[in-house]
Amino acid sequence: MINLVWNKRFEKSLKRFLKKHPEKESIIAEKLLLFAKEHFAPELRNHKLSGKLKDLRSIDIERDCRVVFKYINKKTAMLINIGSHESLFEKLIIKEIPEL
Repeated sequence: MINLVWNKRFEKSLKRFLKKHPEKESIIAEKLLLFAKEHFAPELRNHKLSGKLKDLRSIDIERDCRVVFKYINKKTAMLINIGSHESLFEKLIIKEIPEL
């Protein structure tokens, strides 16, 4: 099991996402609990990102909903952002990722 931590950026993106998609709150909670318990569960499709985002990873919540995160150490993952694939990676590539 790993600990999940997050910053203000993740809190804001989660609020914004849930405002548009309130029906997805339970699936997000379910998948984040699964991630904490078994972070390489096949249905999460935990994978490394590439290019400018090579230090980050992503898991799938649903077909077009992702959470971007970074392992802080072997027991902790920092959640960075949540959103649709297109909007999420467009924002992350354009904006410089702050030091974590």
